[in-house]
Amino acid sequence: MVTTTVRWLADRHFVGTDSNNHSVVLSGQKEGIGVSPSEMLLIALASCSSVDVVEILEKKRKKLTLLEVTASGERDPDPPWAYRKIHVKYRLAGKGLTEKAVEQAIHLSQDKYCSVSATVRGVARITYDYEIVTQ
Repeated sequence: MVTTTVRWLADRHFVGTDSNNHSVVLSGQKEGIGVSPSEMLLIALASCSSVDVVEILEKKRKKLTLLEVTASGERDPDPPWAYRKIHVKYRLAGKGLTEKAVEQAIHLSQDKYCSVSATVRGVARITYDYEIVTQ
């Protein structure tokens, strides 16, 4: 079992700590000093998939020099403002990257390995695209 802790600091400011004692500052949507919890979900989705994509491409002996993942979400207009659509955009560069290798790595992440994607998929429709760029 994984356990995290969120501690209230003051006003609408919090510190979240993971099971390895890593911390992140969180705040209410309008507070401005930390990440909002709902946007943290998008960051979690993008970072979960990023880890997978890096690992899969390493196993394919494809050397990345750039990976940037942007997650954009559309939310319901009324409480609880759930995300209904999330789009994930991958920008990659690296020696020997092929469309086939990148597509397979992203597909495996989104459909098989990313626990955040698997959890969110029950509520939100997740789409993705990618761009291989030269540096």
